[in-house]
Amino acid sequence: MATQHVTFMIDGATYGVPVMHVQETLGHQAHTHVPLAPKGVAGLVNLRGQVVLTVDLRPLLRLDPLPEGSEPMMVVVEVDGEAVALLVDTVGEVLEVDDAQFEPVPDTLHPAVRDLVVGVYKLERTLLLALDIRAAATLKEQKS
Repeated sequence: MATQHVTFMIDGATYGVPVMHVQETLGHQAHTHVPLAPKGVAGLVNLRGQVVLTVDLRPLLRLDPLPEGSEPMMVVVEVDGEAVALLVDTVGEVLEVDDAQFEPVPDTLHPAVRDLVVGVYKLERTLLLALDIRAAATLKEQKS
């Protein structure tokens, strides 16, 4: 069985989420910071009248922030009926991947990444890290 994934890049790695969970992709949108928000919450954004939580995946993946002057893009996903905007470096394309290409996450991967990635699809030239959007959206507590 094949599924389509919307792909995006973070720090040179290719990630994907099933297209059925993606509402839209957007360029940079100004967001309002939320005081005392947990790690990974970039703030809130107004998307056509709907206030949406914005999650920055870089700190959740233990990556440095984007360089000064770089502006992240957004992948808006639906989790439990709620829209959540994920900040990513760039949005890629929609890829169709086959379940036969899927492998579980290696145990050697850092625990912080294993908490956010449900598996890996072996593509012809690269790997596609399948993001656990529920873990990302709920800011699942990260292991050290």
